[in-house]
Amino acid sequence: MTSRDRSLDIAVTGMAARLPGPRDLDAWWDSQLHGSVHSKRYTQEELLAAGVPAALAADPDYVPVRGHLDDWDRFDHDFFQIRGREAELMDPQHRWMLEVAWNALADAGVAPRDDLAVTSVYASMTGSGYMRAMVRAGHTDPGLLDDLIHGTEPDFMASRVAYKLGLTGPAFAVQTACSSSLVAVHLAVQALLSGDCDQALVVGAGFGYPQAGHLHTPGGVLSAAGACRAFDRHADGVIAGSGAGAVVLRRLSDITEDDPEPYGVILGTAINNDGQTKAGYYAPSSAGQERVIGAALSAADVDGGTIGYLEAHGTGTRIGDPIEWAAAGTALRRAGARPGSVAVGALKASVGHLDAAAGVAALIRALLVVRSGMIPPVAGFTEHNPLLETENWPLYIPAEAVPWTGELPRRAGVSAFGIGGTNAHVVIEQAPPREPAAQDEQAPRERLVLLSAADPEALDRMADDLAAHLKSHDPDLADVCGTLAHGRPALGERLAITGRTSAEVAEGLAARSGVSRGTAPATGSAPVVFLFPGGGAQRPGMAEPFTALPGFRRALDQCLAAFASPPAERIRQALYDPDFPADELNRPALAQPALFAIGYAAATALQDLGVRPAAVCGHSSGEITAAAVAGVFGLQDAAAFIAARGRAMQDCPEGAMLAIGADVQQALALAEEWGLKLDVAAVNGPDSCVLGGPVEEVDEYQRRLGDTFFVRRLRYSHAGHSRLIEPALPALTEAMARIELRPSTLPIALNVSGGVVVAGTGLPRDMFVTQVRQSVLFGAALDSLAAHLPGALAVEIGPGRPLSPMAEAAGIPAVALDQVKDAPGSSALSGVGALWTLGQPVAPAGVTGIGCRTRLPGYPFAGPSSVAQEALAPPAKDLSRSPASVPLPEQSEQSEPEGPAPVDSTETVTRIWAELLGHEAVPADADFFAQGGDSLLITRLIRRVNSEFGIRVPVREMLARRTLSGHIAVVRRIRGEADAVPTRLS
Repeated sequence: MTSRDRSLDIAVTGMAARLPGPRDLDAWWDSQLHGSVHSKRYTQEELLAAGVPAALAADPDYVPVRGHLDDWDRFDHDFFQIRGREAELMDPQHRWMLEVAWNALADAGVAPRDDLAVTSVYASMTGSGYMRAMVRAGHTDPGLLDDLIHGTEPDFMASRVAYKLGLTGPAFAVQTACSSSLVAVHLAVQALLSGDCDQALVVGAGFGYPQAGHLHTPGGVLSAAGACRAFDRHADGVIAGSGAGAVVLRRLSDITEDDPEPYGVILGTAINNDGQTKAGYYAPSSAGQERVIGAALSAADVDGGTIGYLEAHGTGTRIGDPIEWAAAGTALRRAGARPGSVAVGALKASVGHLDAAAGVAALIRALLVVRSGMIPPVAGFTEHNPLLETENWPLYIPAEAVPWTGELPRRAGVSAFGIGGTNAHVVIEQAPPREPAAQDEQAPRERLVLLSAADPEALDRMADDLAAHLKSHDPDLADVCGTLAHGRPALGERLAITGRTSAEVAEGLAARSGVSRGTAPATGSAPVVFLFPGGGAQRPGMAEPFTALPGFRRALDQCLAAFASPPAERIRQALYDPDFPADELNRPALAQPALFAIGYAAATALQDLGVRPAAVCGHSSGEITAAAVAGVFGLQDAAAFIAARGRAMQDCPEGAMLAIGADVQQALALAEEWGLKLDVAAVNGPDSCVLGGPVEEVDEYQRRLGDTFFVRRLRYSHAGHSRLIEPALPALTEAMARIELRPSTLPIALNVSGGVVVAGTGLPRDMFVTQVRQSVLFGAALDSLAAHLPGALAVEIGPGRPLSPMAEAAGIPAVALDQVKDAPGSSALSGVGALWTLGQPVAPAGVTGIGCRTRLPGYPFAGPSSVAQEALAPPAKDLSRSPASVPLPEQSEQSEPEGPAPVDSTETVTRIWAELLGHEAVPADADFFAQGGDSLLITRLIRRVNSEFGIRVPVREMLARRTLSGHIAVVRRIRGEADAVPTRLS
């Protein structure tokens, strides 16, 4: 046989499902291999609680069995920005479709709401028993019916999925009864081949409300025994099942090595209708089924001898099964299938008949077969239906899970036949093999893993799911990072963790060790202040944590190139060698240039990642770095001046400095009381200062102070900002004379004044000279920044985090880029991850890499129960009256109202708001539209107000005064005016 033309093949790139049985798809597939039956037999109490009428539940012909879906009523409506009340009125099938569609796209490595690809939607559902239940309960309010129709009818499901997921291709409802979602697959394939879209999402759901059993009718298709025994001697019909499934399709030619390996490939599809050549409208037709299978094989350009598995429609009816068996066997044998070469599967035997979702669910099961090479048994099978032809027949039924032994590549067929005769068949094949990825011989590097969810509880579930997946599958961590960063949307609740291997990250996630958590502000990222530490923060090898930042090494090389050659090499050694002599690094001539180089290079790398400062501030020598980042110094001039500053200070007499946890006046008074000549080097806050002076006097001060206050000796050989540094001033004046200063491009909080100068300010030359002698008013500078940039976030850029506590004491949340003291062995990626969790615009590609997209657990939806009480019981009388039935004031002048009017305007309007918006508590200043209201909902609000108060509220007033308190005020005014009008005499 000649090789096939693959230009028309369609890859299945993602899938997701909610089916009876385990929620996890891997666990569910394992249950299929074990032949598990996922049906439930309900008790009388469960039936009555579900809303089954007592007389029906007690009927001897009532069969209380169904393929049961746990948590069918739960829906993360907040995740999809749907009001709670609106969610209650949505058919569960609409809800499930949103959730499985989201996860199918994520499984394909595509971020929902990513408009890079034109994605079409094909959606199918069972008729809404949920809506019928509410209509039977007597809800005829037109506004309520609008929401009911939009949330339950098939016409709106595909467009709702497209709207909520941001998909821009055609969106269709496909309704052909039991074959709906497989017909949808056919239409999606045709759309891809014709160029209508780049990607297609097929989603189907099946659900009957209430989720319960069925009434068996003799001669009908529903099982009296409560079991679907497809192709079995004891087959007596089908049971219903609940569930939803979705698949994502793309042209195989568009798939790259960076995409997840497809689950399988669709080779050909076909649909037809039986027409009138059958016993009746509800009867199946062997001829029609045979034709559609033959047409699909022809479209696939394969012969029947290459098919090793058939996922049958398999309803478990005594007559329907033999008809399907004959049609499929004949079609396959005619196409070349050998006797006993095609294993038959029947999903309905395990989960029941999913109706409109049956086709896509069957496709998912068949894809798992060709992907895994394992064929599951037909659940509950005992022996063949005697009407099945078996001798020399292509079809056989496996009694247990068996490995694939047929032709390669593995190929399978999937059938779905709808009541009325619309038939569909799909031919699939295992995905083409890929070349093994080249193994990286280098030691694994640290990577940043980013997770996000809509709420904290979901984030915890997501972290647990990912930890379990990484532990069991051990995927390449680069692929994991890339998939999470580029194949998932960034939601509000966030978690970041670093690691070198999947196992390491799994361990950290499970223990919540080394993770950063935060919430991205809904109003946008906070303004950022870059803080740069000065002398005393240095340590040997301090560049190492920053090397994980993309672009840092390049920026550091450029920075070091700005220094004179011999000193530059010594700076490099101090920055990279953890064994570099600490005593040498603690001297100003080396410490100050080294700290400058680290700060400037790391700030450059961080800005390249997307985090840009709104202001800068440096402590002592860190102010030179801040000024360089703000454009006051060019790089060459900044390097020249910081080098001159370090040398000039080192030529001064040596000294020492003490950081003291006390008020500066109190600390200085003690020095004066003890006759010690110490100067105030820095005032870092109300209870934090630094004193400096000669070594012996600092020693004596520290001895006398004892443990009265917190005290820490700075790692520095000189007493900056003290009288000992005054000899450095002439050399600094000379160095500054050769330097060009430019107006700042950013606001700068200054050491010498503690104030903020705005962007565009030209700073005086002598400020950078006298700054070495004057006290550093860092605490005042932070206070000024907090006032200048309310809600700002501080980012400390330098070794360790000496400045972060000071910023936090001033009311500015802080993130230290180097968190090595808090998390030993971590890199600056941890700090970047912390910034991302707080909503900073970190470009993910820079810190996670791209990687190949891989399959990871989907979003762990677990929203609240969303059941409209109207579906369970008739509403209270006062709420069931439509506005049309309520007499208007001018119509009721000569008659008494039906009941007492509501007395309290605040209580009643608040209640109406809560009922319409689905919120328990609404603040008085809440905006109706910001809370989820829209133009349709406000008309319902006005009707309710008019009805319950017997007044007429102008629409324009409710639109103009759109807060809860505003609406209450409108109602009070109109009620007051109505009360003031005297009653006319008859």
